[in-house]
Parts: sequence; structure tokens; C-alpha cells
Amino acid sequence: MKAKLVPLYFQSAQEPDFVKQMGYLKSLFWQEAEFLEPIALFTPIPKAADAVVFPQMLGAAYKRLAEIKAIQLPILVITSEFGTVSMWDWEINTYLAAAGVQVLAPSNVEQARKFIKACALKRELKSMKFLVYQDNPGEGFQPEIFKRFYWWEKECSDRLESKFGIQIEKKSFKKLGSDAKLISDKDALAVWAGWKERIPVQNLTEKAILSALKIYMAVKRDLDQDPSIAAAGINCLNESQFSDTTPCLAWNMLFEDKRLVWGCEADLVSMMTELLIQKSLGVPFMMSNLYPFMMGMAALKHEHIPYFPAVENHPEDCILMAHCGYLGVVPQSFATEWNLKKKVLAIVDENAHVMDARLAEGDVTLIKLIPPFERISLVEGKLDFYAKYENSDCLNGAVIRVPNGPKVLKELASHHYILTSGKNGQDIEGVAQIFGMNPIIMA
Repeated sequence: MKAKLVPLYFQSAQEPDFVKQMGYLKSLFWQEAEFLEPIALFTPIPKAADAVVFPQMLGAAYKRLAEIKAIQLPILVITSEFGTVSMWDWEINTYLAAAGVQVLAPSNVEQARKFIKACALKRELKSMKFLVYQDNPGEGFQPEIFKRFYWWEKECSDRLESKFGIQIEKKSFKKLGSDAKLISDKDALAVWAGWKERIPVQNLTEKAILSALKIYMAVKRDLDQDPSIAAAGINCLNESQFSDTTPCLAWNMLFEDKRLVWGCEADLVSMMTELLIQKSLGVPFMMSNLYPFMMGMAALKHEHIPYFPAVENHPEDCILMAHCGYLGVVPQSFATEWNLKKKVLAIVDENAHVMDARLAEGDVTLIKLIPPFERISLVEGKLDFYAKYENSDCLNGAVIRVPNGPKVLKELASHHYILTSGKNGQDIEGVAQIFGMNPIIMA
């Protein structure tokens, strides 16, 4: 879906510099944007528009502040031939910001593309669905932990639907598990024939592989009936009694096949965060648990590890990330290393599986929506190395170094965070602005 952008002019749409810049914009962003007919600043904005764009800024902006403030859509300022804001417009933008007008002024063409995609997504979300498989969340295994989670509250679903327009459909995990078991081994083997050359497997029985494939097939059957589903999640740990496997392989295959966003533990907030990242930033992402070194035994006990990894300095600025025994669900196309292995956690069936995968080391950004979804948390850091502990729930976890560990710990939104590759702070700030959210920058 392309964003519908309406260009605004101060004097005339025929002014030579305006015409020239419109030519640049159409050439640069033809894949991301549909440009509506230019209109004068004081003209009512068409209802079809997702955002407005100023291809040209003039000193007249100082005298037209009231009209600019009246604009209710995201405001893009792309005034250079390179698809960025012109540096001569910094003063005008600063003036507007001081008056309470937020503008999106991209510093590079790729950032502009991300902002435009986010404008399209804001409209597209209203026709999308989340599909969640669960029955009585919190009532299964480890209720003392799982009953605390906001993402299963009706309030959470209602707020997500109100804020983003997304519809949330819930189905029975128990039925999904039963339906999957009814799929024949022959049919599962036929599916496996098309995938097995692409899926590295280590020490898994054929039964474990077939069970994993049957969950994939059962979920895919539901997805094929409703193409509006953009993300799916399963309460796979808390209600693991409903299945003889885990959905890790299914999420990998569905992402590689359909670019479906997944939700470990049916975490709706993580799913929404991931969808924003996927559809606008387009960078590698995954969800995992955070274990700040400063949490000491409260974190170590949960992972069944004796101590945190040794680091050269400032351990208070370090976080161990791990989920379900390894880093977590990482699609193969995002991974530097990837292998399907036997399950680690005691909470799931002996026949279950998990993936041992890694994202690239180097710059990363942690991102998570904060209920009631007027804010978004983000912190840039570095993935320094991977740590392994034998006979633990952390056989391959990532060590993340952040700029200010004590502040991060104080302001964390959840134990679930989305780990993204690269420095994405400025980009996600712009996306947050488009969706009317304030970024909480932990640095």
C-alpha cells in the first residue's frame, strides 16, 4: 500500500522550484507514495490524504503559523533534491517546533522512505488483524508468573484496537493443537519435502519435526482463509498442555513464506511493536527476555545460571537477552547462525523444539510500546557477544551493552523487548510521531 501524500505550496504549484522539487519527489518515492494534486496551504486537505508534504519551504511559513498548526496529519518536509530536508530549513523547522508543530524532516533518503511507509501503515492497520490462539491465559503453567501480564487483559486489546485500528481475533489453542494432530504424517512429509533442504536440524526425531510441521500447517490453513491477518501468536508456554510441540518452526516458516509477524506467548504488545518495525523500518527484529546484570539473582535464578558473563568494564550497563533456552525466535533470513534443536524449557512437551539462532553482533536498538500506547521505549546499544551456559535455560544468550544501565532498568516497560539490528533510534522516533506517540529515549 502506498501512502497518499498531498503536497502543500505557499505561492503557486507552478513556481519553478516547486515544480522541480515535485519532480525529484516523484522520481525518488514512486514505490512508496502516491502524490495527490498539490494544494495551497490554506485549502482544506483531502480526506484521502495520509500526510502532507512541503516540497518547498519559504519565509512565508513564519507568517502562516496558524494555518500550519491547523494541519491534523503528519507533516513531511522534504525540500532537497536528495530526498531530505534542506539544511536551509532548519530555522523554520525549529521555529515551528517551538510553536508546538512537529514536522518530519528526514536526514537521508532511506529515512524519508521509512517515514512515508509509516504514513501508509497508519491507514493500512485499519484493515489488518491479529490472530491469537489461547483459551484461559494465565490459568495454565506457572500462573504465579503469567497472571501478571498486561497483554492478555481485555483493556490491552481494546486500547490496541482504539489506538491503531487493528482488529484482534482469538481462537482456541486447544482446538489448534487437536486439529494439528489430525493432520496425517504423509501430508506433513509432503510439506517437509519442500523445506528440508532449507532448514538445518540437529538431534530432532522425525516425530518432533512432523509435530512442528503440523502446527505450521494448521496455522497456515487459518491464515489462508483470511489474508487480512498480519500477525499471529500462541500462548505456547503458559498453555503448552494443548500441544505436543512449540510453534517456533511455524513462525520461522510463516515469516519466510508470508512475512507474517509472530507473537511468542501471544504477547499482543510485542506483536504490535514488531509490526510497526517490519512495515516501516524493515530491519531485522525479534523478541526476547531482558535480564539486566543489575537484577542479580532475580534474573540468574530464572535462567538457571550461576553468574552473569564476565565483561571488561561497567557490568551495570549490560543486559543478557535470552528466551526459551537460546536467544529466541529469529527468522532464518535475519540470522547469522541458525539451527533447529530439541526443546530446553521444562514447561513444554518433551517432543517440542526450539531454535538456536543469532542476530549480527554490533549496533542494536531495543524497542517496545508502552501501555496505554501513547509512548514508545527505545534504547540504542551494542550486541557485544554471545554467552553459553551448559545445563541451563541460557544455552546461547546475547550480551547487550547500553549507555546507561541504571536508567534503562528504572524505565523498562516489560521483560519482553524487541531487539532490532542497527541504530534505529531516530527512525523509530519519527514513526512514533506519525502514530501520535512520544519516544522514551533511555540513554
